[in-house]
Amino acid sequence: MTILLIVIVVLVIYVIAAYNSLVSAKNQVDNAWRQIDVQLKRRHDLIPNLVEAVKGFMNFERETLTQVVEARAKAVNAPDQASRMAAENQITAGMGKLLAVMENYPQLKSDQNVMQLQEELTTTENQIAFSRQAYNDAVLTLNTRTERFPGNLIATNFGFKSADYFKAAPEDQAVPKVDLGLTPRA
Repeated sequence: MTILLIVIVVLVIYVIAAYNSLVSAKNQVDNAWRQIDVQLKRRHDLIPNLVEAVKGFMNFERETLTQVVEARAKAVNAPDQASRMAAENQITAGMGKLLAVMENYPQLKSDQNVMQLQEELTTTENQIAFSRQAYNDAVLTLNTRTERFPGNLIATNFGFKSADYFKAAPEDQAVPKVDLGLTPRA
């Protein structure tokens, strides 16, 4: 009888510990997403300022500016997290293209307002990348706990689900082509 009681107590303690571990992991994922959200909000606030500052200089790059503005609108109005992630990846691609195109305009490089906005956006993009990494680390922890036996039994019974990773845009996964303009020596 005593052994049965000890087994039941140990089992209850394990279930409580596993449940609390899952709650902690889920809260870490939620917190990590909120950290990304803060950086994305900052980027969303900076984009209109940058677009406004450069649009007079970049008459021939309307498509790039339009792409960034439209992606921002999709991200702000996204109905769910998956749509938001996809829209944010479009913004990242568009911002990379915009910043690269800006290099072709010497007058933009000398405009202090544009340079400051560019620096703030670069810093924000770095913070977003760091926050995405932290989010994916939290997702890894949660997913491992919800998939590993016997924790998966507790996760299933208490409604814990795996979370989605924040994935890079498909164009970010392609290997970049580098052409240094060097000719091979014979």
